[in-house]
Amino acid sequence: MKKRFLKITALAVALILIVGVCVFANAMIGNPISKALAKNTAEKHLAEVYGDRDFELERVSYSFKDGYYHAYVVSPSSMDSSFTLLINGLGKLMHDDYEYSVTNGWNTAHRLEMDYRKTVDLLFESSSFPYQVNIGYGEFVFVTEEDREQLDLPEYALITNELTLDGFYNVNRLGAKAGRVCVYVTDERVTYERLGEVLLGIRDCFDRAGIGFYTIDCVLEAPRSANGEFQYEQVEVRDFLYSDIYEEGLSERVKASHDAAEKEDDVWNAESLDEIQ
Repeated sequence: MKKRFLKITALAVALILIVGVCVFANAMIGNPISKALAKNTAEKHLAEVYGDRDFELERVSYSFKDGYYHAYVVSPSSMDSSFTLLINGLGKLMHDDYEYSVTNGWNTAHRLEMDYRKTVDLLFESSSFPYQVNIGYGEFVFVTEEDREQLDLPEYALITNELTLDGFYNVNRLGAKAGRVCVYVTDERVTYERLGEVLLGIRDCFDRAGIGFYTIDCVLEAPRSANGEFQYEQVEVRDFLYSDIYEEGLSERVKASHDAAEKEDDVWNAESLDEIQ
């Protein structure tokens, strides 16, 4: 009787473990039945809603982050016409992000920003660039027309709705209207005057490369110590306009920007402390 009880107990434990593993696996990687249902739902949705377009179902994959199956849709004739369908484990369509990604222009915006970022990366990584860059990149700021008034974004932000789908843009020229550059430079001299010299040098490098930018965040920081410790000595400018990078009075403008950045950080730290308390 005791042996029978032990066998039943062992079997029950084994079943519980198996069920637990299956539940865990389903939560992490999904299951083939749900994936097949998601694929079928995606194909049906594309046929019913986008039957007159050349959209193709690229793949279906499960995301443990949100618990949905993601059906990725592409178009062979349009580089900006890709979007995602979110489908639950029972095969129900939960969201179609075509309007957000394609109609509202976010795919086009992303393409332009990646092209601009690559261009800026190449300049910073060039052996001819005269400064030691720890962090450096270029970006565009985008916003939809609907969110323009609600979001606290700079005036030079590009409106995604106004972008042309699959449109060709010279990102170097576009950078002069809406490009923002961020760069951390290491230097033995950490002064307002030296940061002014660095800004003039960076502007010259961008001009010679034909790459425009509208504003720049530039941090001038001391090298790490002999044992690799970070030295908390730096000066910075934040949202510093390209048009303000000229020699006369530059160190004064740099100092004013640095002071404004410090005040901004103090306010942010105080607000964060209030939230914690």
